[in-house]
Amino acid sequence: MKNIVIIGASGHGGMLLDCIEKEGRYNVLGFVDSFKEKGSKMNGYEILGNEEAMPQLIDKFNIQGAILAIGNNWTRKNVAKKISAIVPNLDFVSTIHPSATVGKGVKIGKGSAILPGAIINANSTVGAFCILNTNSSLGHDGVMDDFSSIASGVCTGGDLKLGRFSAISLGANIIEKITIGEHSIIGAGALVVKNVGSHSVVYGSPARFVRRRSIGDPYLSGDVTDEQNLFAI
Repeated sequence: MKNIVIIGASGHGGMLLDCIEKEGRYNVLGFVDSFKEKGSKMNGYEILGNEEAMPQLIDKFNIQGAILAIGNNWTRKNVAKKISAIVPNLDFVSTIHPSATVGKGVKIGKGSAILPGAIINANSTVGAFCILNTNSSLGHDGVMDDFSSIASGVCTGGDLKLGRFSAISLGANIIEKITIGEHSIIGAGALVVKNVGSHSVVYGSPARFVRRRSIGDPYLSGDVTDEQNLFAI
């Protein structure tokens, strides 16, 4: 069984730990986190060190893989890039909770997390470093591009195209054959009935365009933003 670490000792990290333990494919050695005290514990697992210490940790603990527990899509990309620069040959693994449903012909990229109760319907493609959160549903023939995410309770119709770094927030509903561009945010509880361009923030029922969004703009409740109550993973 491959030894891995979870990068990010957060609430999301606890969820990934639960998935990995229940899936039983990997042996979790602990967490890596640059903002938590080394030697402290989360869910019974030790914080082994920070990201810069990865080469030493790999040698000491025979670490063979890692998964990123970072909810923000853009931050997840930046950390993946940083870790790959520090340890270029490290394998990023994916996890699929046993209660998730994965249909025929589905493809799932490296580093992605499929959380409890999530449904990926037939012939869909989930890119690298994506998140399908609790009880979310990706309709048939859907495509999630790299570093995109679908929050808890989201339901999408068939043939969704979700662009890189875009996020669909809690409880939103997307009708069939919708394309959402890159770096866009669908607000919590939105009903999307028409295509959404790149760099857009939309919410409401039906969803309406609210403003343009710059690359890396905050959108999660833990981020610094005056709209923090509208969006969540």
